[in-house]
Amino acid sequence: RRKKDDSILEIPSIPNPFPELCCSPFASVLSASLLPKATSRKKQVIKVYSEDDTSRALEVPSDITARDVCQLLILKNHYIDDHSWTLFEQLTHTGLGRAIEDHELVMEVQSNWVMQEETKLYFRKNYAKYEFFKNPLNFFPDHMISFPSETNAALSHSGILQMFLSSSTYPEIHGYLHAKEQGKKSWKKLYFLLRRSGLYFSTKGTSKEPRHLQFFCEFSNSDMYMSLTGKKISGAPTNYGFCFKPNKSGGTRDLKQLCADDEQSRTCWMTAIRLLKYGMQLYQNYMQPYHGRSGCSPLSLTPMRSISENSLVAMDFSGHRSRIIENPTEALSVAVEEGLAWRRRGCLRLNSHGSPIAMSNMGMSIHRSQSWFHHKISREEAQRLILQHGLVDGVFLVRDSQSNPKTFVLSLSHGLKIKHFQIVPLEDDGKLFYTLDDGHTRFTDLIQLVEFYQLNKGVLPCKLKHYCARIAL
Repeated sequence: RRKKDDSILEIPSIPNPFPELCCSPFASVLSASLLPKATSRKKQVIKVYSEDDTSRALEVPSDITARDVCQLLILKNHYIDDHSWTLFEQLTHTGLGRAIEDHELVMEVQSNWVMQEETKLYFRKNYAKYEFFKNPLNFFPDHMISFPSETNAALSHSGILQMFLSSSTYPEIHGYLHAKEQGKKSWKKLYFLLRRSGLYFSTKGTSKEPRHLQFFCEFSNSDMYMSLTGKKISGAPTNYGFCFKPNKSGGTRDLKQLCADDEQSRTCWMTAIRLLKYGMQLYQNYMQPYHGRSGCSPLSLTPMRSISENSLVAMDFSGHRSRIIENPTEALSVAVEEGLAWRRRGCLRLNSHGSPIAMSNMGMSIHRSQSWFHHKISREEAQRLILQHGLVDGVFLVRDSQSNPKTFVLSLSHGLKIKHFQIVPLEDDGKLFYTLDDGHTRFTDLIQLVEFYQLNKGVLPCKLKHYCARIAL
């Protein structure tokens, strides 16, 4: 500042090291480049599809996660949040797909899309998303996993999880996989090993010596996809394929494709790679619904119970007081009697024209309104739907039989396999029944049959727990 009195000795001015911070009438105090980016949250529009190909456009902030998108769609469509909803990325032309992790940013996922590739986001159920935290022994068979020598071979249920999530140790996954040679159409069967440093294959049989191991892939700059089309596009030797796609891929030439011999092997490899890539982040995603419970440690919490598995019991309401029926034989007879009584009461109902409803026709069509029933889909389509919902014990659907028009088929997931059971209609004394076990257990309609096997295993390998439904947005 100039002094008016020239007689006063002026101190030499010191150059300002931060001229951009100076306040002047011609410049703002802070330039736009110095402002934090978080102050302005840009919004973008994304398009999400459902199983019936309906879609919904959403305007979302640029930092939204996959879990937040699912929560938004749950609220908008008034769905029940059972923590199994998933955002799924599907590459149509290459026949690949993957479940986007809950913590991933949707805009980052879309930034990796190639213009030539038709890619869609799907909103659907995935019951197997965190199933390995509940039943790790089912996902890692003994012949495919090796533990460090200093570790006790007989690990407990929680011990396996702690080792997978540990930063110092990691179990070794090993086994044969078919690998597609780069730039060729041929496949070669090799012995692979998954270690913390990446995925390797042995150039000499099953040798694990360092001089025989060759690096195949690391996972920090790539995403893992499941093959949805099996042998059709890639010419794989089996239908259990998966691959690694670089984040900034130029096309199918950059894919590193692998193929397992069975579903159990593929599930083991893919689950181990997910744990290796994301580690504790997956566990935090899994435990997030239980945050806020006082007096409980996350490690001591048991998984959320399935309503159909642990809460439903057979009840008898015929007396003055209701009671739980513990004898399966008694429960069956009560169910049959209740079905017959419901059938008799239904005969007295009148339709909109004032005439009694024909119960024979109603019993044959009442199941069509149920979410678990899929009209006239093929065996392959049923298997695809169950696979999308996750190969968890008890995932099921009911469909029309393709070979016999008068019968139905119950498709059920158990032991990482999909099994099909024929539901046969029987006629006795002019009454129509449905059965799964050659008439030993009879039901008046398919709704009663499904409800019974949700409570009782019967001739099935497990109870019916989660149904596959085609949701609409």
